[in-house]
Amino acid sequence: MVAHPSRRDVIRALTVAGASSAGAQQPRKPNVLFVFSDQHRACTMPGEPYNDAETPALARLASQGTTFTHCVSNYPVCSPYRGILMTGRWPYQTGVIDNAYPLRRSEYSLGEAFRDAGYHTGYVGKWHLDARGAEGHALKPQGEARHGFAEWRAWYNTNPHFDRSHTYDQATGRQQVPAGYNATLMTDDAISFIERNKDRPWMLVLSLNPPHPPFDDAPPELMRKYSGGGLRLRPNTVDTVTRGVGGRGRDVQRDTAGYCAHVEGVDIEIGRLMECLDRTGLADSSIVVYTSDHGEMLGAHNRTGKRLPHEESCRVPFVVRGPGVSEGHRSSALLGAIDLYPTLCGMAGISVPDACVGRDLSALARGAAVDGPEHQFLMHISKSHASAGVNHTSPIFRGIRTNRYTYACGEIGRWCLYDNREDPYQLRNLADDASRAGLMSELDGEILDYLRQAGDRFPYRVELG
Repeated sequence: MVAHPSRRDVIRALTVAGASSAGAQQPRKPNVLFVFSDQHRACTMPGEPYNDAETPALARLASQGTTFTHCVSNYPVCSPYRGILMTGRWPYQTGVIDNAYPLRRSEYSLGEAFRDAGYHTGYVGKWHLDARGAEGHALKPQGEARHGFAEWRAWYNTNPHFDRSHTYDQATGRQQVPAGYNATLMTDDAISFIERNKDRPWMLVLSLNPPHPPFDDAPPELMRKYSGGGLRLRPNTVDTVTRGVGGRGRDVQRDTAGYCAHVEGVDIEIGRLMECLDRTGLADSSIVVYTSDHGEMLGAHNRTGKRLPHEESCRVPFVVRGPGVSEGHRSSALLGAIDLYPTLCGMAGISVPDACVGRDLSALARGAAVDGPEHQFLMHISKSHASAGVNHTSPIFRGIRTNRYTYACGEIGRWCLYDNREDPYQLRNLADDASRAGLMSELDGEILDYLRQAGDRFPYRVELG
């Protein structure tokens, strides 16, 4: 019997061939440092209104590169975002439809694409792509379970930010529980990776846990800095949350103080990474990205957490600098998590695997006059592994984010429509506005197209006009 190559083998062969061709024109590939934190909303970035978090390193990064002001987390939950990032494919295509669903080994991952293009690959930090989730105690995966990362330094139990997160010794497999702020410990690992591999092209993913809650365990000096009240809250934000499982009764001023402290804590680590690149002489030859997996409601619309189509949940930071990237540029193009894999390939000159369903938007970072996506697909597929499980108060939905509108439908029909240009804090729900019926029908059609493309079996109960 003749053995036929698998889709994975075909993709790998094509990627290697494309990389070889590109390599003939570019002797030294640019290094790639992709840093993403957990639950950092875009409205807590430099220059955003109602924001008191001090982030000089991120401001410097933005001044040296391009900021995408409308980067969208298509599925604002930890594991589903990571599944999209690692594969460039939708959740039903990969099986990662909620937290604690493992990423199948058959997927051709971001790590494998860069490995096969000649990069030394590394992953450091929160993983959250195995069956036990972020708080699991699984031993480090071997072989294909690392998804192409030659150095794999995953951390577990990462929500407690001090003295309780653990990892494994890469040589012996023994569990280690170092003392300290886990964002700093993870960054130590990342700096070690960069210093050890400075003489060869590398791609490193660093996944930091802050500013994910709890909000009361940021570094003490930063907690003191933001304590005392008086922090600015967005106009759609309540002082005390009265809705939601686990969020009811939350003091938003206190949580905002801790959140800002964690955000500055992350910024300090970004600064350390940039100093490392300067010190090793790699700053000019390295692509650096900072983003996050999703945002945090933090009292907006009387909610905490994520899993919602609102801007505080879905809109995330995205800043990139590197060879050929426009300096000090701001792009309003809609960049989604689904586009990150192909865009990183484009930035590095690697052929984009055919399995990726997003777009390579690297030209936008270089200042090219090209059109970005007209819309991004939004979703909340499952809450089987959410806090409180099926009783979690965020509804299941599918939606769409355009340059102007956010629209979502729940399991019983139309749920929300916001005009983000006229109403940036989404205070007026227009879903019952008869004058917008034509617009909503048009958006319904776009969502149905996404459902078909993504193999998504959501029971869409809207009749098109």
